Amino acid sequence: MHRKEIAILLKDRRLHPFLEKFFRSRKTYHPSFFFNPSLFLDHVRGSNPSAIIISGASLKHTGKVIRHYPSIALISGDSRKGIREAIGYQVTCYILGPYLDLDLAHKLASVISESEMLEKMECRKKELEAVVDLTQLISETLDSKKLLFQIVKKIAEIVPVIRCSIIKVDCRHKTIFVVATHEDPMFRGMKLSLRKYPEILEALNSKKYVVVQDVSTDPIMDTVRDVITPIGIRSILVVPIFYHSKVIGTLFLRTSRTQQSFSEHEINLLNSMARASANSLYSAFLFEQVEDEKTRLEKLSITDYLTGINNIRYFYHRIIQEFSRSQRYSSSFSCLMLDIDRFKDINDIYGHKVGDQVLREFATSLKKHSRNSDVLARYGGEEFILLLPETSPQGAVAEAERIRMHIQDQHFKSLRDGRTITVSIGISSYPHPGIKTHDDLISYADTALYAAKNSGRNRVSFHVR
Repeated sequence: MHRKEIAILLKDRRLHPFLEKFFRSRKTYHPSFFFNPSLFLDHVRGSNPSAIIISGASLKHTGKVIRHYPSIALISGDSRKGIREAIGYQVTCYILGPYLDLDLAHKLASVISESEMLEKMECRKKELEAVVDLTQLISETLDSKKLLFQIVKKIAEIVPVIRCSIIKVDCRHKTIFVVATHEDPMFRGMKLSLRKYPEILEALNSKKYVVVQDVSTDPIMDTVRDVITPIGIRSILVVPIFYHSKVIGTLFLRTSRTQQSFSEHEINLLNSMARASANSLYSAFLFEQVEDEKTRLEKLSITDYLTGINNIRYFYHRIIQEFSRSQRYSSSFSCLMLDIDRFKDINDIYGHKVGDQVLREFATSLKKHSRNSDVLARYGGEEFILLLPETSPQGAVAEAERIRMHIQDQHFKSLRDGRTITVSIGISSYPHPGIKTHDDLISYADTALYAAKNSGRNRVSFHVR
């Protein structure tokens, strides 16, 4: 049985026998006697006793500390003066001598009970404030990441835990994803193995909350006890978050602590918060899915279906921007038109399927050997186009030669007989007297490519007219 500690400061040692006898017959209390005010204050600050008993003559040595604890002043001598001092130091109550056991027992039980009740009320107040804050946030945001963090943050504020996380479970691949933790609002997720978390698996199967009050004895933890025990975790609570009888996205709230077990009140509170969050989380996840799908479709609209690089639509969007910027700041930029030499022979000899594979490998190689600032796109068929911002004619020629040599030396996996391919490249650069629009730049690069083809292929040609 947990004994409540009572810190006692006496200046008049004559009170000691009375108090010692009083506590000897009451096993629910553990008295700590002090006759030195400094030692008493150090002890109170460190041990946080359930109550304080202090002789009236010692009140002046306690300062403001006494007002923060349930306290009883034992007043002797001038009762009027003693009561005035007790009120001035804000003691909870006082007893006038001669002291009676029944009076002290009643007063001690009353101040402790009142303090515990106030503490519970303050705790409930914080819980209600947290629920109100969470409800307000739920009504204001569709940002699931922000919402997930606020849920675990609020829970960690009102329930003392070392970790509070929200888990998403992928049953098909037997993996779990930590999608939020109260320790870090910028947390971006962590993938873990489901088999290492039997308590989550149990909650998933039962669709009910799972509480492990003692990791060292609960049979649920048999397979991972040797791993969990050294960490110092004693209790774990897993609460599924439902939307209409379904575990939405198989999300779980998992909290853990090292000291006491979870109380029934805490379990009910967390269940309530999970229920309060469910509808909004579901809406947030739907919104996120729509946004992801929108992003995916936007990416598809500017991506070449075969090679995975940019399509010509995106390229035109970027070249218009770059042309306008270069005109404004009188800066140079270049355009490369690339064509795989004798690509028709590859299709005729190996088939169109192998031809498509060659195009994919070729595009991947170009992307790998382009700068981050360059804009690469498939122009059509076996033709590709590369925009080089802030690049002079000399720089463009050097870049084109580097690409041409790399393609010439590359082994293409789809051509199993070791056949190599080459590329012809045409270059145009702005500013140029004949280039007035972005279409002129592309047309000049195409003319230069035609010249490279006519002069023997596997070479670079620059439009100089």
